[in-house]
Amino acid sequence: MGTNAAASHNHVFLGEGHDSNERRTWAVIMLCAAMMVAETVGGLLFGSIALVADGLHMSTHASALLLAALAYRYARRHAEDPRFSFGTGKLGDLAGFSSAIVLAMIAILIGYEAVSRLFAPVPIHFNEAIPIAVLGLIANVASALLLSGGQHHGRFHAEHHHDDHDDENDHTHHHDHAHHRADDTAHRDNNMRAAVIHVLADAVVSMLVIVGLLLARSFGWLFMDPVAGLIGALVIASWSYGLIRDTGAILLDMNPDRTMAEHVRAAIESDGDRLSDLHLWRLGPGHLGAIVSVVTAKSRDAAHYRRLLGHFHSLSHVTVEVQRA
Repeated sequence: MGTNAAASHNHVFLGEGHDSNERRTWAVIMLCAAMMVAETVGGLLFGSIALVADGLHMSTHASALLLAALAYRYARRHAEDPRFSFGTGKLGDLAGFSSAIVLAMIAILIGYEAVSRLFAPVPIHFNEAIPIAVLGLIANVASALLLSGGQHHGRFHAEHHHDDHDDENDHTHHHDHAHHRADDTAHRDNNMRAAVIHVLADAVVSMLVIVGLLLARSFGWLFMDPVAGLIGALVIASWSYGLIRDTGAILLDMNPDRTMAEHVRAAIESDGDRLSDLHLWRLGPGHLGAIVSVVTAKSRDAAHYRRLLGHFHSLSHVTVEVQRA
């Protein structure tokens, strides 16, 4: 019988620059809120219903970013809550999945409106609509720059140590400042990715609207405005699908890194042992969990296999089971 493990230990599996990402998200929310107030008040003062509408649209944009900011805050505050068996690292993926659903709904609404206007064109007030689209584009570019700023951050990791030497079932936590980049999707912060996609989606739509309006005003091609909207809807739908696919896979604990799985198998079986079972899943950005079951005819304990896997720095929580052949 092996010695008992420590009564408790941390399971903090938050991504790189978690705090910095949270601060940048709040900054963009404040920018959007300021634009929303300015456009709404300006529209009411100058009698521009289009400006009021764009201000209300900016409020939906701010609401989507608020979801990302609250996810960062909740994950940080509850990172060591024992109720979360593997920490709160996947909360950002849940928020990203929710944002992707919202993006899909936005794409459907834009597409519906664009198709409706193709069959029933409406008068366009070019001198009012074009400056508003330009203003929206400037706000979105500023938001994108804020969200993407500061690429080098300190790692938000906790050092974990576990002294269990039980041959049959052992846990360890490997944390190191080096990176294993076999698959960048395992390190991707889907909460920030969702926030950036919201901003980029608005920017793309603004650019397409500007082009469509300019063509419509210059050549009388009124159909270009709804066509631009339809193209924007398709772009947003494509981004939404990719985000739903990736975050859904993480929430369902699909293997996030097949290359890592093959490397783990090669490391375990390099000296005649057999890997009988392997479960690999994502705990948070840059953090993978693994359950490894080994069949061996040699006198080896779990600590031996922990050492073999120690250089895989993305493996932040490893369970080893040793079975005698």
